[in-house]
Amino acid sequence: MDAPLLPHDRLPEHIAIIMDGNGRWAEARGLERNEGHREGLESVRSVVRAADEIGIGTLTLYAFSMENWNRPKGEVNALMGFLEQYLESEIDEVASRGTRVRAIGRLDRLPKSTRRAVEGAVERTRENRGMTLVFALSYGGRTEIVDAARALLRDAELGAIDPERLDEKTFASYLYAGDLRDPDLLIRTGAESRISNFLLWQIAYTEIYTSDLMWPDFRKSHLVSAILEYQTRERRYGLTSAQVRSPGSGLGGGR
Repeated sequence: MDAPLLPHDRLPEHIAIIMDGNGRWAEARGLERNEGHREGLESVRSVVRAADEIGIGTLTLYAFSMENWNRPKGEVNALMGFLEQYLESEIDEVASRGTRVRAIGRLDRLPKSTRRAVEGAVERTRENRGMTLVFALSYGGRTEIVDAARALLRDAELGAIDPERLDEKTFASYLYAGDLRDPDLLIRTGAESRISNFLLWQIAYTEIYTSDLMWPDFRKSHLVSAILEYQTRERRYGLTSAQVRSPGSGLGGGR
């Protein structure tokens, strides 16, 4: 199933993915969990290339959660190593495609070598104007909201913001990447139906697609299937179908 089959006027502009199932994929094959994470890198490569070819504006990957710090130390170290490996091996291609790399989360908790790799990729692609590739690292949705509230309170104490004039748009600007539009489509692999503390503020009206595939089995054709499913949905944002379909509503199509 190739990208040209997708109606380009109804593409999701921002796709977020919870890449779940690496460990279970490996265990089902009698392998160590880290082998699942290693194979999951191939899915990352495939999906990042596919999203760029299809014309997705922003792709956000849930690469490492705040809760993942509680996993066995050996698995955490392996995950950090795989992230560094991906950035080092793929950055030339990513940069040549014009992709801009960004990272969100409490990045100060990352090991020094991992943080250097992330910062290097971000800096090298800073001026690119193609697809934005966002890695959520040491990330938690509740933590992000708390960090935003702290920053906002500091500004309020300094008189930089009037609490009485606070609205959703202003609060959102304090999030880790407040300049990015909210995801249109959230994909979760691994046969689970949880949000797992991911982009809690941003997914208020996001369409959710779940896949029974474990992440190491997810490739371009499966991304296309998710987008095609998304394109069949009517996004109403609290309105009725008649209101959405009204020519003046501005909410028709794939929005």
